[in-house]
Amino acid sequence: MSRTPTPVAPSPFYSGEHEAFRTQLRRFVEREVVPYIDQWEAAGELPRELHRKAAEAGVLGIGFPEAYGGIEVPDSFYGVVLTEELARAGSGGLIASLMSHGIASPPVMHAGTPEQKERFLAPVLAGEKIAALAITEPGGGSDVANLRTTALRDGDHYVVNGSKTFITSGMRADLLTVAVRTGEAGLGGVSLLVVEASTPGFTRSKLDKMGWWCSDTATLYFDDCRVPVANRIGPENAGFMAIMLNFNNERIMLAAQAWAFAQVCYEEALAYARERHTFGKPLISRQVIRHKLVDMKMQIDAVKAQLDILCWRVTKKQMPVAEVCLLKNLATRMLEEVAGEAVQIFGGAGYLRGAKVERIFRETKVLSIGGGASEIMKDLAARQLGY
Repeated sequence: MSRTPTPVAPSPFYSGEHEAFRTQLRRFVEREVVPYIDQWEAAGELPRELHRKAAEAGVLGIGFPEAYGGIEVPDSFYGVVLTEELARAGSGGLIASLMSHGIASPPVMHAGTPEQKERFLAPVLAGEKIAALAITEPGGGSDVANLRTTALRDGDHYVVNGSKTFITSGMRADLLTVAVRTGEAGLGGVSLLVVEASTPGFTRSKLDKMGWWCSDTATLYFDDCRVPVANRIGPENAGFMAIMLNFNNERIMLAAQAWAFAQVCYEEALAYARERHTFGKPLISRQVIRHKLVDMKMQIDAVKAQLDILCWRVTKKQMPVAEVCLLKNLATRMLEEVAGEAVQIFGGAGYLRGAKVERIFRETKVLSIGGGASEIMKDLAARQLGY
């Protein structure tokens, strides 16, 4: 069921350029995504053609250098607008998979050579190749500093052995930004390599999930994969900081996803409560339902206020790590409650496939796990705050 988005109150953070970008994105989502999202969910992956169409519509290039096919923007709010409009399709898997280059390609953008950017960045921004980030390991989770996938130098190649898991776009990716151990134990021995999917010895297997169905997820295996030294991003043993910088932006965008999907749940529940009649009266005439909706909006707006403040601070070149961690936890917890209440308002209809609130409700937990579990976020925030 298509809903008319709730008008957004004027904000000092958003300009006419942001709203023009929003209009462009909304047309893309309504034309190229909404009519097909259910079949992509059933298929368990997005068509590669969607990446090419997204590139043509300016979706993939936001925040990347113009020289390599990107669209340079002056602030982080363009990313929030992008997330909000993609979320209107009601599928977290769409954002995770279509935008997997958003976590895979920044290390190439920031630390890669011009030649590497031509090889590994330009074709991704053109929608010709798909990029994925491979950090998490079967026994590691958020413990990046102790990853075990090794890359031993052999002349002008590294020989890579190990595995990665929970990798978004892992089955379809052509280029994988992989964290490997090239040096001693700990964070000082980590490097980043771009591994091409055609590399001999590289295999992968599909993982089935509770949600994000249209986002293919995989476990990756590296068995004596010979990767050129020319594919190393940045200096040897200096990959950890690039990973950490990547995580901070990822966490802000995960918070933006949580807010955007909560907004969709609120709009869907509000429209349903106005349409649905019980005992001869609209559902929204019941005080308990109105109070649920008010509580939902209160929490959604509080998260958005904090999200806007942190995006402004990041645009000013600040990096408030503790506050980003706290925002991610606040936003993901809020989404879990709002999505649950939306399903409750829908009643039995909210438990049926095809309702946006049903899909979003299934997908809430992944946001509180991905990009750093909520427990890790609390511990990191505490350390940053000096506790």
